[in-house]
Amino acid sequence: AFKAAVLIQQWYRRHVARLEMRRRCTWRIFQSIEYACEQDQIKLHNFFSYLMDQSTPSSSKERDFISRMLISGESYKEAELEKYCDYESIEVPDSYTGPRLSFPLLPDHATALLEAFQQKQQLHARYVLNLLHETRKHLKQLPNISHVSTCYSEEVTVCGDLHGQLDDLFLIFYKNGLPSPSKSYVFNGDFVDRGKQSLEILVILFAFLLIYPKEVHLNRGNHEDHMVNLRYGFTKEVMQKYKVHGKKILKMFQNVFCWLPLATLIDQKVLIIHGGISDTTDLDMLEKIQRDKFISVLRLKKRKESSRKPEIQAINGESESGTDAAGNEAAPRLSLQPQSAQAPSTANRLEFSRWLRQTVQEQIDTCRRMVDISESEPEELTYSSVVSLKDADEPCWTRQEEWKQILDVLWSDPMPQEGCRENKVRGGGCYFGPDVTEKFLEKYSLQFLIRSHECKQEGYEFCHNRKVLTIFSASNYYEIGSNRGAYVKLGPDLIPHFVQYQANKTAHTLTMTQRQGFPVALISRVEESAFRALREKLFAHTSALISAFKAYDVDNTGRISLSNWATAVESVLRLGLPWRMLRPQLVHSTEDGMLEYKSWLDDLAMEQRSQEHIQSSLLEVIYRNRSNLETIFRIIDRDHSGLISFEEFQQTWKLFSSHMNIELTDDGINDLVRSIDFNKDGNIDFNEFLEAFRLVKQCP
Repeated sequence: AFKAAVLIQQWYRRHVARLEMRRRCTWRIFQSIEYACEQDQIKLHNFFSYLMDQSTPSSSKERDFISRMLISGESYKEAELEKYCDYESIEVPDSYTGPRLSFPLLPDHATALLEAFQQKQQLHARYVLNLLHETRKHLKQLPNISHVSTCYSEEVTVCGDLHGQLDDLFLIFYKNGLPSPSKSYVFNGDFVDRGKQSLEILVILFAFLLIYPKEVHLNRGNHEDHMVNLRYGFTKEVMQKYKVHGKKILKMFQNVFCWLPLATLIDQKVLIIHGGISDTTDLDMLEKIQRDKFISVLRLKKRKESSRKPEIQAINGESESGTDAAGNEAAPRLSLQPQSAQAPSTANRLEFSRWLRQTVQEQIDTCRRMVDISESEPEELTYSSVVSLKDADEPCWTRQEEWKQILDVLWSDPMPQEGCRENKVRGGGCYFGPDVTEKFLEKYSLQFLIRSHECKQEGYEFCHNRKVLTIFSASNYYEIGSNRGAYVKLGPDLIPHFVQYQANKTAHTLTMTQRQGFPVALISRVEESAFRALREKLFAHTSALISAFKAYDVDNTGRISLSNWATAVESVLRLGLPWRMLRPQLVHSTEDGMLEYKSWLDDLAMEQRSQEHIQSSLLEVIYRNRSNLETIFRIIDRDHSGLISFEEFQQTWKLFSSHMNIELTDDGINDLVRSIDFNKDGNIDFNEFLEAFRLVKQCP
């Protein structure tokens, strides 16, 4: 009996260890793919920024279009914004049955909103704009760092990322109670994107903010940024829910986001920020920053434009000398423009299409390489290009330092190693070690930091000797059962008390018998979802994988070792995953340890084609580029109508062609845009846009 008990115990421990290993691998897959998408967003933004910065518009109309592409929120002054978003001119019909708001708001208004959103009702656009108008007025009066005291309430509840998951917010209020004079809340950013009810979350939080201004505090997150919203869903959500007034609502949200405070301080001892800190984070500077200047942290525009001229001349090859203004030898620069290429006639559509695909792809690759060079853009700061502060001239120091302060607190992550280094995984912010945390806490007499920004399997996690607490409130973030959500409560003793939950109806309806096997079934379900996403990622890079495999297949046998397979896959995807450990889930076992990589890739293609009946080469490109193409489409679609007008497309194409040195006349552009408008309705929708910009692999 004793031996049997030992055997059972050993079996159980091995079983639990395997489940934990599977869980960790699944988590790594989800997180690596998520961060890779953030890198793509930043690279795409840098690419457009570079094109815009080097543009030389030929008319005031072109200049206005270019200035609105990525900095639309900055184009409205105070009076203009008030006039543009005039909610009083919008009538509410008698047939409207949703909640009605009057200001100043009362607790009954917030309760009505909660009940309406539970019943899937929608708040009328007039009330949304009115609420945003009042919220903006209130936020403008707040400091960059909010101060909260536990003396005036029993406890302070801190919530992390919600990401449009309204059920999580409802569950928090159900478990913990609604905001009130005796119950303070701090919501630590990332209210929007990814989930489908971001707008409802913002309406509820803004309503409580106005009702209880001393008890409800909101911090800005890295997703409270209109450039990030273009990719991750909030822009699309608003335009789908408010087709008539959506553009005005988006404009107001953009402006409200930039007025959100950057941090919250509890009892002068606990600092709450969305992302993290760096070795240069300065709370004194953070308190004095004019935060509304940074509508999008993805882009910093300098006040002076005259200093751009030498840079533009150098890139365009106009400089006749290899020295700068001071007589010093200039650093070598890459040439952006190719030799002049005469476009073939648009009458031969097939020939023109082939030429266009080749030219666009070559120049996009060139521009991407230029963007990745940190010295290539000294006056427009982006995530991948941080200008050294000590090399800047004095008037720009403050501007650059301010930008970096906000960048770090919104985008940074902690790491177990000592020191502070660039966060290349996300593409923005930095990684800060325990030594950086210790010095920061000592400098400002703080006990610990609370931050969010990272999904944690248990909803929260301590690091840096329990001096940094990550809190994440969006449960089931990657997949149902992938993670718990959590919030933390702090009393006068500032000892954290955690509440975990999962807003999952499936788990709540399980019987006792089903619950006993639920962890295994749940891990299998989440694991399957993770590997499905990973196989899509592999399929999207088929062409690059074949080239990488051939480098190891010197004799052209069509077979490589499993070790070389793992090395080649990482060299292409750069996800930092343990491919040898993941191999059994991705590659069928082989007797001699060799893999027929062409048949393996054919199997991946077959799996994806079973879901979408499209030819393999085109489907590969769509999987790889759809998110970028959709973001580009939304950037060009300035009125967020879901349609690109001929004028918007023509102006954008001129922006591209001016840097590719493509000789294409206005008549040629008109012929091109008419050929893309397949249904001849005078506009280009997203499907037509995809059809026009598909980048099919060229035959050898």
